Amino acid sequence: MVAEAPAAPASRRRGPVDPRMWRYSRSARGHLVLTVTLSLVVAAAVIVSAVMIGTVLAGVITDPDARSVAHWSGELTVLAAAVAVRVTATWLQSRFAHRSASRVIGELRAEVLAAATDLAPRDLDPRRDETATVLTRGIEGLRAYLTGYLPALLLAVTVTPLTLLVIMVTDLTSAVIVVITLPLIPIFMILIGLLTRGKAAASLRTMTALSAQLLDLLAGLPTLRALGRERGPQDRVRTLGDEHRRTTMSSLRIAFLSSMVLELLATLSVALIAVSIGLRLVFGEMALQAGVIALVLAPEVYLPLRTVGAQFHAAEDGMAAADKAFGVLDGRADARPPGGAPVPAGVVALRRVGMRSRSGWAPRGLDLILAPGKVTALTGPNGAGKSSAVQVILGLAEPDEGSAQVGGTDIRDLDPQLWWKSVAWLPQHPVLVPGTLRENLELTGPVDADPRRVDSVCAATGFDDVLRESPNGWDTVVGAGGIGLSLGQRQRLALTRTLLTEASVVLLDEPTAHLDAESEARVLAAIRALAESGAAVLLVGHRASVLAAADSVVTVAAEVPA
Repeated sequence: MVAEAPAAPASRRRGPVDPRMWRYSRSARGHLVLTVTLSLVVAAAVIVSAVMIGTVLAGVITDPDARSVAHWSGELTVLAAAVAVRVTATWLQSRFAHRSASRVIGELRAEVLAAATDLAPRDLDPRRDETATVLTRGIEGLRAYLTGYLPALLLAVTVTPLTLLVIMVTDLTSAVIVVITLPLIPIFMILIGLLTRGKAAASLRTMTALSAQLLDLLAGLPTLRALGRERGPQDRVRTLGDEHRRTTMSSLRIAFLSSMVLELLATLSVALIAVSIGLRLVFGEMALQAGVIALVLAPEVYLPLRTVGAQFHAAEDGMAAADKAFGVLDGRADARPPGGAPVPAGVVALRRVGMRSRSGWAPRGLDLILAPGKVTALTGPNGAGKSSAVQVILGLAEPDEGSAQVGGTDIRDLDPQLWWKSVAWLPQHPVLVPGTLRENLELTGPVDADPRRVDSVCAATGFDDVLRESPNGWDTVVGAGGIGLSLGQRQRLALTRTLLTEASVVLLDEPTAHLDAESEARVLAAIRALAESGAAVLLVGHRASVLAAADSVVTVAAEVPA
């Protein structure tokens, strides 16, 4: 169990480099520093290479006595070193970018998972499928952002202005042409961005819906097959798949067209500079060295911006998923700080508790007392707020009205870890994980009970029959969600796990679901024995037999506005 943290809506992206990434990932900060440093090294290598090429080429053409390799050995050495430095810096950037991307994705995934588990159940439920998609496939798209888009963006803010400055010093006319044509590329990038706005978000939504539909279909496939309806949802799945394919192909078409537009603009701009330099060289209006340097540097001015445009679409899916992830992380800012008051002895009391729901209040004005040694039943129609009341007692949700107290201390003021050690909870849908029956028995903590007590509880829940039928007893392996066991057997295992607890407060939500009358009677007798040992027991249920086993019955009521 985890502490509650109210969710916050995902905030909007803040420019091409979202500062939240550097706040939530230490590796991202290191990656940014390394990328900036290597971008400056590449910029310096590009400028040195252009100057050396212009110097050597102009000298060889204009000076017949300087056409030997030995005459230009110094310049050629510098040129080779600059090329080697550029290649090495580019290689290092690519190598460490992939490593850093893996670390950043791993850190963000761990942060989001921890933040998601901190959310209150009613805050997590609406975004469960979206968060699962982000954690599994969506956030992996950040790799293209970190390895392609971010380095290209940093090159655009280092190489482009520095090379433009060198062109301006070397040939002012060429610099003027660059200044006039260069803004065309970001302008068209903005126009294309406006055209594709929402494509990545739409793709993520479709993928989320498709994943949720497939998971629900696979989980319910045995039931659908038993009813002869296993092919019923195929049209819906096919529709979602086709929608995802159309959205993806639409994004790819625009990405290809935008790359073509940017390449065409850059090619025409460099051609204008080349024609200008050629005409002025013909009429003797500029030096050959300056013309060669300006011509070599001209493509380097446009290259980073073209690369940014080409990488933008590849990174959009990842940034859309990251934006959802940051929304979960931002919601953790208001989480309750660790620690708190120790758990006092006494009754658990809900006083005039109300919880807002989508259709009003569920529950509203609930008064409930859980006393040691007593069994209290909580009943009411579906949707009245019984499970919400249990979450309030657990500290997983805060009431919108009223208070929940233990021995006179508000549950919100308790140390959550200490409180959860004092509470045993059987949810309506018990959690079973892949592993052995013994591992599932000890899922909520090691079972140190006397083996005779374990056997007694197993006999009370009817799980001893399951163990006798299992080939390896407690070492029998089950799948996710208890696959390999029937619904009744899963319920008995979860009941056994709960009734073996040493907790002082026991919350049982529909404990006898999927059990026959004889098994139900044995379980209720075991619950009564647990209460007589000093535990405060809450039963949530509808059956008359369950309510009859309680010392007192509280009816939950919802309030729906007229």
